[in-house]
Amino acid sequence: MRLPILAFAALLTLRSIAGVIVLEGQYQGKNLFIQNPFSEAGVGFCVFEVTVNDQIATDEINSSAFEVDLGNYGLKVGDPIVVKVKHKDGCTPVILNPEVLRPKSTFDIVKQSVASDGTYTWTTTNETGELAYIVEQKRWNKWVKVGEVMGNGRPGEHTYSFKVTPHSGENTFRVKQVDLTKRARFSEAVKYTDASVAPVTWSPAKPKDVITFSANTLYEIYDQYGNIVKRGYGNSVDVSTLKKDLYYLNYDNKMGETFIKR
Repeated sequence: MRLPILAFAALLTLRSIAGVIVLEGQYQGKNLFIQNPFSEAGVGFCVFEVTVNDQIATDEINSSAFEVDLGNYGLKVGDPIVVKVKHKDGCTPVILNPEVLRPKSTFDIVKQSVASDGTYTWTTTNETGELAYIVEQKRWNKWVKVGEVMGNGRPGEHTYSFKVTPHSGENTFRVKQVDLTKRARFSEAVKYTDASVAPVTWSPAKPKDVITFSANTLYEIYDQYGNIVKRGYGNSVDVSTLKKDLYYLNYDNKMGETFIKR
C-alpha cells in the first residue's frame, strides 16, 4: 500500500511548483528586475527558474530581488522576446519593470510622398518596436483615421505604403503611432491634389428616405447637439430612421451643410 501513496505525494510536489509568469514583447535594450519573495514554506526563494526565449537564464536568482540580463542572448533592438518566470505555489514574484518589453514609438521620417495614383508612401528609420502606423487624413477641420499599416519595429530604413481615397481639392495626410505612454507621435503632414476628382454634390435638401451624392464620398451627419448619427462611405445614405429635425452634413471636403429631415 505504501508505493501508491508515495507516488501520489510525488505528483503533489510537482504541481506545487508549476506557477509561470509569461512576459512577451520586443527587446528594447533594457533588463528586467524581479522582486523575489520567500517561498510559502519559508525555505528558499519563490522563483526557481527563468528562461529567455526558452534559454535558461544564468543570472543569480537566489535573492530577494534580481536582474535578468537580456543582453546575454544575442538580441537586437526590436527582436521578439518571451520571458518565463517559473515559481513555486503559494508565492508570487513581482516584475518591477515589465514595460521595458513593450515597444515605444521612436520612428523618424526619412521621406514621404503621395503618388499620382493616390499611393501614400513613407520611409522611416530608428524604429525600436512593432507598432501600427495609423494613416490619417485632414477632413472637416479634424484628423480622420483612414487606414493602418503595421510597422517593422527594427532599426534601419523601412518603406510603407497605403492607397488613400482623396477628396476634391487639396488633401492632407500624415501617419502616427501611439505607444504605452498613450501619447501620439506624428509625422509631418504631406499634401496632395488629384485634379481628376470632381467636387461632390448632394440632394435633396429636404430628404425623406435617402440622401444621394454625385460620387462616392466619406460622410458624417450630426444633429443640433453635435452627436454623430450617421457616418460612412458611399454614394448615398439612408436617413429614413432619423427623426424629423435639422441636421448637419459633412462630405467630400465640405462641412456643416444643413438639411431638414421630413
